[in-house]
Amino acid sequence: MIRDARAEDLSTIRGIEVAAGEAFRLIGMAAIADDPPPALEALAVYQQDGRALVATDSSDDPIAYILLVVVERFAHIEQVTVHPGYGRRGIGRLLIEEAASWARARGLDGLTLTTFEEVPWNAPYYRRLGFREVPEPQWSDGIRRIVRSERDHGVAAWPRVVMKRAVTSGGSSTGPGRNPSR
Repeated sequence: MIRDARAEDLSTIRGIEVAAGEAFRLIGMAAIADDPPPALEALAVYQQDGRALVATDSSDDPIAYILLVVVERFAHIEQVTVHPGYGRRGIGRLLIEEAASWARARGLDGLTLTTFEEVPWNAPYYRRLGFREVPEPQWSDGIRRIVRSERDHGVAAWPRVVMKRAVTSGGSSTGPGRNPSR
């Protein structure tokens, strides 16, 4: 099930980020693996604003999450992470489709994200979900600020791309897995 994150989920979200980061260590990106997860205070802002969603297991415990921010006319995916114990089950795709529903409900044009170009579970994965690369001359001012911030944080030590897709492409418009009582 996918639901809005709750305050009590924030520590678990941090743990998911740490666990998933270990995969980067295995491909020579230890600095990414060692990057600390978002602070509880930062996560709380997303959660309180309704911009943090979690996928849960049968016990309603978070196993994956997505953080969103509105950048111009797009829902920008700040982070989407699945705990490695639940990988390769379509959970990330479900969260992204829910983000598309979130964007559509707010009248936004699509989804954007920045990601590592050559990491198999990054840009190649997003391409399979209907995202397309946005050439730098077409970046909006908001995306330029995000890319600049990432460079300042050291993330740009590896090739990165900006990607986007329309909210109607790549999946259901009903928001798969969403709790219908919401």
